[in-house]
Amino acid sequence: MTDSPTGAARAPDHRPARSRPRRGAGGGVRHLLLLAPALLMLLVFFAYPLADIVRQAFTEPEPGLGNFRELLDDPTTVRVLTRTLLMALVVAATTLLLAYPYAYLMTVTGAKARAVLMALVLLPFWTSLMARNFAWIVLLQDGGPLGMLGPLFGRGGHGLLGTAPGVAIGMVQVLLPYMVLPLYAVMSGIDRRLLSAASGLGAGRFTAFRRIYLPLSMPGVIAGSTLVFVLSLGFYITPKLLGSPKESMVAQVIGTKVEKLLDFGGAGAFSVLLLAVTALLLALVARVGRAGGAPGLPGGGAAGRGGPADGNGKDG
Repeated sequence: MTDSPTGAARAPDHRPARSRPRRGAGGGVRHLLLLAPALLMLLVFFAYPLADIVRQAFTEPEPGLGNFRELLDDPTTVRVLTRTLLMALVVAATTLLLAYPYAYLMTVTGAKARAVLMALVLLPFWTSLMARNFAWIVLLQDGGPLGMLGPLFGRGGHGLLGTAPGVAIGMVQVLLPYMVLPLYAVMSGIDRRLLSAASGLGAGRFTAFRRIYLPLSMPGVIAGSTLVFVLSLGFYITPKLLGSPKESMVAQVIGTKVEKLLDFGGAGAFSVLLLAVTALLLALVARVGRAGGAPGLPGGGAAGRGGPADGNGKDG
């Protein structure tokens, strides 16, 4: 029996050798074998098609940067890319405004009400995307139940089908769960006793929310907004069914180049451009997230998790 550096006696390990944890290269190899099916699927169904798209962008119809030069010289490309980025930004902001109070409500209700709210969030995943889009066609068309919203967008007595607002409404409905779930995951771990402590120190509800709750929920806001924004950039079915050719987004233009023009090189170049813009935005968000933390509170986001003596970090 030997003494540890802290002076406490270390009990001998009487477990049989077969039950002791194994260390060494063998364990790492087994872990890699467990990852092999997922890695193989990523290579076959993601990495290889992506590499082939990049190859075609630089080689079809002839090797070089001709596809990118033609793409950047076309003013339509800038308009379509700008329209897609603006649509993704509007959809992300709208889903955030709708999802934030909904996710907050899920954290303060009882178990039964929370289960109902969670089921409502997951319900879109159990419904066909095509069925939802055709339902929106009925709702947004001229004379439809939402036709009354047309005057709000300068449409007179016409509906919103074939317009950018109609596309945004359909995309928000589809992507709302992708904002609610990250927000709820973060909000459910915030120690609500911090708000009670702020109230006891004289802070009003709005001040406590602005100085404590909102900064602690920012990781969920950033994660959900990034996820919805990136998914919006590549949306195809909803803009195609609810929008119009005059308001095409990047995915629709790429589809037209492939299906009707057989311009695989141009479609690949546009895909690479969209991928580069997406990667740049993700890198920017990641950098802001690392530098931001939870502003206004010492220790960043860890302040909402509580220390070792604060119980489970929630009120009863």
